[in-house]
Amino acid sequence: MSGAEFTGPPPAAAGPLEPWPETVRWQPISRDLIWVELVRLAVLVAVVVVAVTIGWALSGHWLFGLGLAVILLLTAARAVSIVRAVRAWGYAERENDLLVRHGLLVRRLSIVPYARMQFVDVSAGPLERAFDLATVQLHTAAAASDARVPGLRPAEASRLRDRLTALGEDRAEGL
Repeated sequence: MSGAEFTGPPPAAAGPLEPWPETVRWQPISRDLIWVELVRLAVLVAVVVVAVTIGWALSGHWLFGLGLAVILLLTAARAVSIVRAVRAWGYAERENDLLVRHGLLVRRLSIVPYARMQFVDVSAGPLERAFDLATVQLHTAAAASDARVPGLRPAEASRLRDRLTALGEDRAEGL
């Protein structure tokens, strides 16, 4: 080595999504969304398990037993992924746009400019209401750029809806 000291390989360049932008202050969603998703999974699995069990009882074929074991194994794996997926959700309000991130294997970062928003929905199904949660859905002219933020408390969802609507109107006037 000609006077230069080797310190190891150069640091790998971060991609556009890895890590999430560090200059942004991310707001997490409520962890209660985990329970909402687990209840949804449990209802679906219960229906499938009942159907497989009836098939097994009527036919007595061992493949139904194997199917039941596979269903339970996949359910456990899905439950773990639900916990991780809910923890991956986040949103950040910036001066000119809203950032929404989510995803485990495929990470998605949506940036929605306030000036491009057409309207903002707040929705809460029966299960979400039972856990005191709501979802904010942003709609733009391009359907592919719509973004949603699930798992918000109703007060936060209303605040976010009102703020986004006000910012959208202010920015749209400047176009």
